[in-house]
Amino acid sequence: MADSRAIGVFDSGLGGLTVAKRIMELMPNESIVYFGDTGRVPYGTKGVQTIRKYAVQDEQFLISRNVKMIVAACGTVSSVAADTKDDLPVPFVEVISHSVKDAVDATKTGRIGVLGTSATIKSHKHKDLIERLLPGAAVFEQAAPLLVSLAEEGWFSSDNEVARLSVQKYLSDMKRENIDTLILGCTHFPVFSELIKEYLPGITLIDMGVSAAKYIKNTLEEGGISNETGKSPEYSFFVSDKPVTFEKTVKIFLGANAEDIKTELVDVEKYEEGNNKN
Repeated sequence: MADSRAIGVFDSGLGGLTVAKRIMELMPNESIVYFGDTGRVPYGTKGVQTIRKYAVQDEQFLISRNVKMIVAACGTVSSVAADTKDDLPVPFVEVISHSVKDAVDATKTGRIGVLGTSATIKSHKHKDLIERLLPGAAVFEQAAPLLVSLAEEGWFSSDNEVARLSVQKYLSDMKRENIDTLILGCTHFPVFSELIKEYLPGITLIDMGVSAAKYIKNTLEEGGISNETGKSPEYSFFVSDKPVTFEKTVKIFLGANAEDIKTELVDVEKYEEGNNKN
């Protein structure tokens, strides 16, 4: 069996594009419907009930687009609202457990850092999973909320002094603790990889998008729902605010994959559980 329907991907804003890019690279035949909740970003500074409400609305919008799978390309949602998958009619993929497994496989010293949003770090989801898989591991957590805003603004190049100083500030404790592996626990954070590697030479970075993409590919293949129909992939992008700004920044995130991107504005707040109005 083959299925040409798109994979649905959502995030609080632009960060999930790092996951979408990994899907495009690993599964070039697959179509993607991407929703970035740019009108309500960031999620990581909000309360759990608000995050859960937003996640349900995002998921229901994607269901209305007839996707075959939903990917919560958001570390915050994956940390505190992944159980929203229980009411979905399609497979659901979060981005934490797979990155944790890769981090545990990669570390040589058992000293692992987790960089995430405030909500993600407060949940201790990464830490709990690491300690379950690798008893005795030393896990160091750091919330880095400012990095989300910097990424959304496109301030993450190696010559951006604000980004450089922010990365150093957030990672200074981990540098002293001599971590050898760092989980980028927010999908916005891979854009800071160059700056992080400069500050932490020799560090192994775990990109949640890479980890999730490998799992997604296996899930599609095992479920017989990969796009093997010969139909060319299509990429659709939706946001809840400022589509023009999104289109400009998305080209930085996706590079060559962003030539013909068109973005539509959607009122996501009208999508509630069990209500898929267009």
